[in-house]
Amino acid sequence: MQKTTNSLSYDDVLLVPKYSNIESRKEIDIGSSLDKQIHLEVPIIASPMDTVTNSNLSSTMANLGAMAIMHRYNTPADQITQVMKVRDSNPRANIGIAVGVSDDYRMRVKLAKQAGVRLICFDVAHGHHVLVERAIKATRDEHGDLFHIMAGNVATVEGLNDLADWGANSIRVGIGGGSICSTRIQTGHGVPTFQSVLDCSQTDRDVKIIADGGAKTSGDIVKALAAGADFVMLGSLLAGTTEAPGELIYDKSGQSFKTYRGMASSEAQIEWRGATASVEGIATVIPTKGPLRDTVESLSLGIRSGFSYSGARNLAELQAKAKFVKQTVAGQSESATHILARWPNARRA
Repeated sequence: MQKTTNSLSYDDVLLVPKYSNIESRKEIDIGSSLDKQIHLEVPIIASPMDTVTNSNLSSTMANLGAMAIMHRYNTPADQITQVMKVRDSNPRANIGIAVGVSDDYRMRVKLAKQAGVRLICFDVAHGHHVLVERAIKATRDEHGDLFHIMAGNVATVEGLNDLADWGANSIRVGIGGGSICSTRIQTGHGVPTFQSVLDCSQTDRDVKIIADGGAKTSGDIVKALAAGADFVMLGSLLAGTTEAPGELIYDKSGQSFKTYRGMASSEAQIEWRGATASVEGIATVIPTKGPLRDTVESLSLGIRSGFSYSGARNLAELQAKAKFVKQTVAGQSESATHILARWPNARRA
């Protein structure tokens, strides 16, 4: 048995404020590049989930300088039809497609090639796996460097290094941290996403890191980027917006909700393939949030402020200047808007 080690989550750490000569947040560039051809002005990628990504959300993400990965819980034809809707409205939109590692992934890759899509995401819960290795290598053998290959998910630098060596250009880092993911409960496996990003940032491979799962606020996004991520992948923070998939549901008071579910939930598995395997997610509803633009712009403002507190004008400066401190449970309580804990009857204005 290996010796246990400490592992940190987003709530366990804070960034130390640094001297700043930034006079306006307009001086700050929060953008990041996946490769020489794909640059995002906002380092946010929408998760390939059927209650997050569709053509509407993907189009808006692209228009806001971010991007989305079209989910794979449909037929190859349906998936590429959604992609073409995005491309018809914005021919230069950055968008990728998710594929699995068995059955129809070759057909999806073929259709993506025909549609001019450059990014393929091998979307697997446990990405450090022989089937992922075979699929990435086969795609590289057949298509060379035509595609940017995103792959994952992994939790360790060993996993990240292997995926990079197999041919991945960018890698989703994080296992079990999603708000509707129960992998750690069901399997006993996982690493807090912040720790995984911190560990994976020590790689010597030329690969982009995408922090995936566990980010609840713009502050968590700043922590992920400062720890070494080039991008964050979001699900719950984007779900429930006007553009996100899902039928509106109203409660007795008139409050509106939309469905949000993990793709390993029993509900998603039954709808997708008519049966369940290992259930490692849940399905729920979340309050609607209004237009996606409002959410993304709010997150972007928070990220810019985070860069400013570190005196950083861009991602490279943020990562060079970042200094983390651990906080206690008392520190976590102090970090929150704790007046409501002190006076339970207090009301928000």
